Amino acid sequence: MLESNLIKQLKPRFNVLLRDDKSFPYILLASSARAAMLTKHRGARSIPGDYYGPFASIWAVNRTLNALQRAFLLRSCTDSYYDNRTRPCLLHQIKRCSAPCTGEIAPDDYAELVREAKAFLTGKSQAVRTRLAADMAEAAGELEFERAARLRDRIAALSAIQGAQGINPKTVEEADVFAITSEAGQFCVEVFFFRTFQNWGNCAYFPRADKSLGLEEVLAAFVTQFYAERPAPALVLLSHALEEQSLIAEALTHWSGHRVEVAAPQRGEKHELVGHAAQNAREALARRLSDAASQTQLLEALGAAFGMESPPRRVEIYDNSHIMGTNAVGAMVVAGAAGFMKAHYRTFNIDQTDMTPGDDYAMMRQVLTRRFARLKREAPPAEAPHVLTDETQADGGEFPAWPDLILIDGGQGQFDAAEAVLKSLEIDNVFAVGIAKGLDRDAGRESFFQAGRAPFRLPPRDPALYFVQRLRDEAHRFAIGTHRARRKKEFVKSPLDEIDGIGPARKRALLSAFGTAKAIARADVADLEKVPGINAATARLVHDHFRNAG
Repeated sequence: MLESNLIKQLKPRFNVLLRDDKSFPYILLASSARAAMLTKHRGARSIPGDYYGPFASIWAVNRTLNALQRAFLLRSCTDSYYDNRTRPCLLHQIKRCSAPCTGEIAPDDYAELVREAKAFLTGKSQAVRTRLAADMAEAAGELEFERAARLRDRIAALSAIQGAQGINPKTVEEADVFAITSEAGQFCVEVFFFRTFQNWGNCAYFPRADKSLGLEEVLAAFVTQFYAERPAPALVLLSHALEEQSLIAEALTHWSGHRVEVAAPQRGEKHELVGHAAQNAREALARRLSDAASQTQLLEALGAAFGMESPPRRVEIYDNSHIMGTNAVGAMVVAGAAGFMKAHYRTFNIDQTDMTPGDDYAMMRQVLTRRFARLKREAPPAEAPHVLTDETQADGGEFPAWPDLILIDGGQGQFDAAEAVLKSLEIDNVFAVGIAKGLDRDAGRESFFQAGRAPFRLPPRDPALYFVQRLRDEAHRFAIGTHRARRKKEFVKSPLDEIDGIGPARKRALLSAFGTAKAIARADVADLEKVPGINAATARLVHDHFRNAG
C-alpha cells in the first residue's frame, strides 16, 4: 500500500506508472426530503443516496440513465428547480418523469417507483420485469389500454438497458476483470466492470513500465495503483496469477472495508470473461501501435516540409482568443508520436495592462515569453536539451519537455513576434513556423512563414498540410473553449467573490436574504448579522468592503 502511494506521488521512472487517474462515473439515486432523484455522479460520494457503478464511460451512463428515466419515471432535476415548478416540465410530457414536483403522482406511488428502480439496479431486473408484465396483462384485461401501453413502454426501456450491456455473465454478480498484454515494448491492460450480473463497460490503459518487467509484475503494480483511489468490488479477476496475490487481496480488503477476493480463473465462465478482456487488450494495443505508425509518418512529413534535420518529437501549437480584447486567453496544444498529449495542454490568462486591448502581436509575445522563460528555468536547454517528463510516447520512448517545432496560428506579424521572443531568450534550437489562413479563409490555401524562407504554401493533398490543419484546428478549439469558459465565469461574477471569508454557503445565505448584491451593499451591519451563518465579524467585513469600495 505504501509502495503504491509513493509511486503515485513520486512517479519514479523505472516503476510501473498508471498515468490515467480519472474518476469513473456512477449512477446516483439520491435520497431527498422532496423526492428521490436519479442522476449521474462523478467524484467524492458526499451526497446521501445509493451509488451504482462504476461505468467505463459517461456515454454508458447517459444511455442507461435515458432508459431508466423511461422505465421508472424518476426525477432528474436539481432541488432548486424542483422547488420552483408550478406545472410539469417537458420531461413529464415526453414520459420520462412522473412529475412529483406538481403532485401528478401520489407520494406512495412515487416511492414504489423508487423501490422498483433500486431493485433493478441491485440485480433484481427479472423480478421487476415479471411484475411489470403481470401489471400490463392485468391492465389490458380490465380494458385500461393506456395504462397497459405505458407499462409496455417501461418494459421495453428495461429490455433496452439489458440489451445494450453486451456480455452479461450468469454466475458473476460483481467483479472487475483485468487482462494484460504486451507488444513492441508496450503494455496494455483492459479492465471490464461487471455489476448486478451486467456488463457496465470496459476501458483500456497503457501504463508506463520498463520493458524488462514481466506481465505479472506490471499487472500487480497496476492493480494496486488502480484501487488506490477507487473502491474495489467483492471479486477481482486477473489474466495472470500473481506472486503476491494473497497480499494484494488483503490490502484491497483493508482499503475497501469489505472482503475482496483476487483470483486468476483457469476454467468456467470467469475464465471466459478474462479471455474476452484479453482479446480486447490485444486489439486495443494493435490499434495504438497502428495509430503510432501513422502519426510517426505524419511527423516525418512535417519535418521534411519545414526543412528539419529529423522529425519533431514534440510539436507545440499556439493560438489566442478574445472578443475585442476582452477575456483574452492564450492556448498551447501539444502533439507527439502518441497523438495529442492533452496532459501537456496549457492556457494563459493574458494581462493587457501594458498593451492595447486586442493587440494580437503583443498577446503572442506575452504567451511565448511566459512559456519559454519558465521552461528555461525548469529545464535549462544547455544542461538537458530534451529533459524527459513522466510520460511516454507511443513508441515507448520518453516524451521531451522541450519542443522541436512550434506552430503559430497567425501571419507574418505573429511569426515575427515569436521570432523576437526566441531571440531575446537566446533559444536557437526550436523551429518556429507561422500559419496564415488562406484567401477567404479557405482550408488548403494556407501560407507559411519561416525564418530564411519567403512565404510559401504546401502542395494540395500533401499529408503534412492536412496534419498542420488538424493541429491548428485543435489549438483553435482549445483556445475558443477556454475563452468561452472564462467569459461565462465573468457573466456570473459577484462582488461577494472578492471578499475573503465569504464562501459559497455564506454567499447563498446573503443573496437569499437580500436578493441582490446591491441590496447587500446598502445593508447595515445589524441587518447583515440577522442572516443565518453571518456572525458580527463577518457582517462587519462585508459592510466595510462595500463602504471602502464605494
